[in-house]
Amino acid sequence: MKDMTRNEKYWILYDWANSVYATIMIAAVFPIYFASTAGASGVSGDVWWGFGTSVSTLTVAVLAPVLGAVADFRGMKKRLFIIFLTGGLTFTLFSAFANDWKLMLAGYILSNIGWAASLLFYDSFLTDVTTKDRMDRISAWGYGMGYIGGSTIPFIASILLIMFGSSIGIDPVSAVKISLVITVLWWGLFSIPFLKNIKQLHYVDLPPSRLVRTTFANIRHTFMDILSNKAILIFMLAYFFYIDGVNTVIHMATSYGATLGLDSAGMILALLVTQLVAFPFAILFAILAKRFGAIRIILAAICVYFCICVIGFGMGYGIEENLLTKQQALMIFWLLAVLVGTCQGGIQALSRSYFGKLVPPERSNEYFGFFDIFGKFAAIIGPGIYAAIAAATGRSSYAMASIILLFVAGGLILVFGRRHLTGHTPPSQPSLPIS
Repeated sequence: MKDMTRNEKYWILYDWANSVYATIMIAAVFPIYFASTAGASGVSGDVWWGFGTSVSTLTVAVLAPVLGAVADFRGMKKRLFIIFLTGGLTFTLFSAFANDWKLMLAGYILSNIGWAASLLFYDSFLTDVTTKDRMDRISAWGYGMGYIGGSTIPFIASILLIMFGSSIGIDPVSAVKISLVITVLWWGLFSIPFLKNIKQLHYVDLPPSRLVRTTFANIRHTFMDILSNKAILIFMLAYFFYIDGVNTVIHMATSYGATLGLDSAGMILALLVTQLVAFPFAILFAILAKRFGAIRIILAAICVYFCICVIGFGMGYGIEENLLTKQQALMIFWLLAVLVGTCQGGIQALSRSYFGKLVPPERSNEYFGFFDIFGKFAAIIGPGIYAAIAAATGRSSYAMASIILLFVAGGLILVFGRRHLTGHTPPSQPSLPIS
C-alpha cells in the first residue's frame, strides 16, 4: 500500500469500517440470534429473515436512482453519505437493545437500509479518489482490508464473548448485544478519516433551485444512455443475476445452517475462516484480472459459486433425509465457507471497479445509482425466492437449490455478451437539464 495516495487509503478504510456490519449483522452473529429468538416465539426465523432482507433491499433499490442523481450535484454526495451512515449506526444500536423478535427485525431492516445506501455513495467515490488504471487494485484492496479488519478483529471479539463470556458473567444474549455495540463503535470510529478527508471532485454544478427538475431529467437521460450502451447494459444484466446469488448466499448461509440444526459456534468459526481466506484472494483477483481480464475472472468465480450451491443443497438434503449427521454437515459447511472466501471479495471488487471504468466520472453517482438498483432488486429476488420455496415446501434444501439458477443466468449473459464488453466506449458528456 506504500504507493497509494492518502485519499485512496482513506477510501479503503471505509471498507475496513463498514465490513463489521456485514459480518455481525448480516452474515453471522445477529441472524443466528434472531433465528433462535423468532423460533422460540413459534415462527420460522429463516423465512422472516429472508422477507426482512427483501424489504430493506427493495427500499434502497427504489431510492437508488434518485439518490444517485441528486448526489451528482456539487456537495450532495457527502451529505447523503452522512445521513445514511448515521441512520445505519443508530438502528444497529437500536437492534442491540431490542428484545422482541419483531423489533429486532425492524431494527435490522432500517439499519440495513442505512448501511446499503451509504455503500452506494461510497462506491461512486471510487471515481473521485483514483484513476481508471488503478480501480481494480484499489477496489480489491478495499474488500481485502474489509475482510482482514472489520470482518475479522471485531468478529473474533464477538466469538470470544459468545463462547467464553459466561466465565466472566456475560450470558449469551448479553454477548450478542455487546457485539452489536462493538459493531456501532468500530463502524463509526473508522469512518472518521473518510468523513474528514474524502471530497467529491466530479460533479454537476447547477443552482439548487434547479435541483428537482434536473434530477429527474438526468435520471431519464442516464437510463437512455444505459439502454444505448451495450457494454453497460449487458454487464448490468449479468450483474443483476450473479450478484443476487452472491448476496443470497451471504444473507442466508447461517440462517440456513441454523434451520438445519448446525452448531452455532461451529458456523461462526467457519465464517471467520471465510474472512481470513477472503483477504488474499481479493488481492489475487485484482492481479489475475490484470493478466486475464476482469470478465474471465468473474466467470470463474461464478463457476465456483455454482459448485457452492450444489454442495449446499446436498448438505441440506442429507440432513433432511437423515443421510448425514449434523457433525458431517458442519464439516461440509466449513468447506463451503472456504470456497466462499476464495470468491466473495474478488467478485464484488471486480464488479465494482469494472463498472467504474465503464462510466464517465462526472456522472458516476447516476450510473452507480442504477448499478445499485440492479444489485438491490437482485438482492430482493434471491432471499424472497428462498423464503417462498422454504415456506411452500418445508425444505430449506430446495430453497438453496433455487439459487443455482441465478448464477447460471448471470454466467450465460456474460458468455454470450462478451464481444460487447471489449472495446466499449463509455458516455463522455454529462446529462444536462432541459431548459
